[in-house]
Amino acid sequence: MAFPLLTVAQAWVVLGVAILLEVAGTTSMRLSEGFTRLTPSVLIFVFYAGAFVLNTLVVRVLGLSVTYAVWSGVGTVLTAIIGIGYFKEPATAVKMVSIGLIVIGVMGLHSTSRVSS
Repeated sequence: MAFPLLTVAQAWVVLGVAILLEVAGTTSMRLSEGFTRLTPSVLIFVFYAGAFVLNTLVVRVLGLSVTYAVWSGVGTVLTAIIGIGYFKEPATAVKMVSIGLIVIGVMGLHSTSRVSS
C-alpha cells in the first residue's frame, strides 16, 4: 500500500504524533516494571510500532537527519520531564542544562529544515 507524500506542514504534525507515541512507549517501559506488568509491556510495542510507521512517512519529506534528530531530541526532553515530574527523578543542574542544550540543538535543526523546504 502506497502512502501519498505529505506536505511539509503535515510532516511536522505527523512527526509530533510520532514523538508522542515514542514518549508513550518509553514511559510504558518504566511502567512495565521489567516486563512484569502485561498492559504496559504490550503498549511498549504498540506505541513504538506507531512511532516508527509515522517516522517512515515523515522521513520522505523532512529527510532522515532532521526527522531522527528532532524525534529523538524532543522525545528525550519530554521523557526527562516525565521522569522528573511523574516518577520524581532528581532535577539536577547538569540534567537541566543538558535538556536546555538538547532544545537548542532541536531548534537549530528545525531552522535549517525550513531553509531547505
